[in-house]
Amino acid sequence: MTGVTLGFIPEPLSVPLVCILPSRKMPATIIDSRKFKQIKASIEEIGLIEPLSVTAVHQSTGQHVLLDGHLRLIAMQKLGFVEVSCLVATDDESYTYNNRVNRLSTIQEHYMIRRVVERGVSPERLAKALAMDVSMILKKLSLLDGICPEAAELLGDRQFSVDLARAIRKMKPTRQVECVELMIAANNVTVPYAEALLVATPAARLVDGKKPPKLTGVTPEQMAKMEREMSNLQGQYKLVEQTYGEDVLNLVLAKGYLGRLVENDLVAQYLRQRQPDLLAEFETIVETVSLEQQQFSVLT
Repeated sequence: MTGVTLGFIPEPLSVPLVCILPSRKMPATIIDSRKFKQIKASIEEIGLIEPLSVTAVHQSTGQHVLLDGHLRLIAMQKLGFVEVSCLVATDDESYTYNNRVNRLSTIQEHYMIRRVVERGVSPERLAKALAMDVSMILKKLSLLDGICPEAAELLGDRQFSVDLARAIRKMKPTRQVECVELMIAANNVTVPYAEALLVATPAARLVDGKKPPKLTGVTPEQMAKMEREMSNLQGQYKLVEQTYGEDVLNLVLAKGYLGRLVENDLVAQYLRQRQPDLLAEFETIVETVSLEQQQFSVLT
């Protein structure tokens, strides 16, 4: 069994900034972006956390080519740093870096902020390091207050606005789970949708038992209709959820059968002569499913 080849030298190397050559040109407007300001504020407050990734030194020029960390390099130049900690890569490609990064979900960010605060870092210092308003840090810190564990688990890998929790926490736990399931099923985990679900929630399923203010321009009759439709939608969602796996399996089997049927020259010729409409439907089904599978394979 062969060992795994490391992609970089384990020990960081201190390199003068003037000896680092960027591998691509950054737009001049990048220094005005929110991301750059956060990086700069973080380095200014607590220093560099992640070393830059560079190639080995070029023997004739004495320079390292920067593979990853262009924003950090610019930020350190702006802050007046002379040297920077770097990881020297054993390969000179830059495609891999940040190509397969899993961004933090909103709830993961909440746990990290809470842990940092529990270890003694003040929200004010954290806000300064992240170039955020203190009120936003406090919102992220109290994100799960009033949210039941089941609803929080459903939202665990999602990115959403912290204001979403404001609407969700006004509901009772069972209603929280129902609404989160609806939002995920609709792929619409947004504040407006959550507020619409809140307005359509019966008073008996709210924490304080009091209906929220009505939506502007919506009559009581329309609200009652919305509540009934929301209840029906929840029931339909549960029914679909119960049979979804079996339905998908049947669809895959049917697609395979129809695909082999259409590929048979004799069968295709017979259908083309006797049942052209039926053949067209079969081909449409096979082609549609194939396109979905092709799209899925590209995404994965």
